[in-house]
Amino acid sequence: MKKHRVIPVLLLRNGFLVQSKLFKRYQNLGNPVTAVKRLSEWGSDELIYLDITRDDTYDMRRDDLGHANHDSVLDIIEDVSRNAFMPITIGGRIRSLQDIEKRLSRGADKIAINTIALDDPAFITTAAREFGSQCIVVSIDARLEEDGVHRVRRDGNREATGWTAVDWARRVEQMGAGEILLNSIDRDGMKNGYDLPLLDTVSAAVRLPVIGCGGVGEWEHMAQGLQQTRVDAVAAANIFHYSDQSVYLARQHLYGAGLLVRSPELLEI
Repeated sequence: MKKHRVIPVLLLRNGFLVQSKLFKRYQNLGNPVTAVKRLSEWGSDELIYLDITRDDTYDMRRDDLGHANHDSVLDIIEDVSRNAFMPITIGGRIRSLQDIEKRLSRGADKIAINTIALDDPAFITTAAREFGSQCIVVSIDARLEEDGVHRVRRDGNREATGWTAVDWARRVEQMGAGEILLNSIDRDGMKNGYDLPLLDTVSAAVRLPVIGCGGVGEWEHMAQGLQQTRVDAVAAANIFHYSDQSVYLARQHLYGAGLLVRSPELLEI
């Protein structure tokens, strides 16, 4: 049987690694390349890098933080890929096939798209045909509305889309995506566990692999995500930055709970 994956998510904002809360508050965590080195050594199955920068500034010249100078996100991707020993998914600011090609040429293994897919669902099909469906991940940001329905939001939770999470996931599958990254806006940075109903209803509605994300505050939350929903992988951002050997500890907990994950081990790099 296919093993479940444990996937750290790194958020990049103006060239810095940041912590997010509810898609609107961000705390600087420092050098993105240093984080990748650690997560490689701790045995991550994959890595997801999401660029949430809203302008073209990727270097704030903060030498006091020991931050390498990068002039563009492509420089960062290239630097990251040299230090990563696991597959990397890059997302954020994808507006064309050329943007995808540039990121793949700098070392990305998969590409996560969001806004452009909502603007033009046919782009999913075009990208999948050009680069292979296994390369195209569609990121879905969903929020629980007052009527009890999870609906898709866009532009960092600034706009409604009219899509329910389930309907958009089905549409994404029809258009040829290879995977879905499902983010709960309500749980982002809250440390109170995944939105299990969201993860389960979406993962049950499609045959695509679904990666659940948003809300992990302890390793047991990841176990619950795998035990109580049909997601293929569990992802988290903030929790992986605040304990040594965090990925190893996560997989140790899941493995001890009898879940089908890679046995915990640290890599010598």
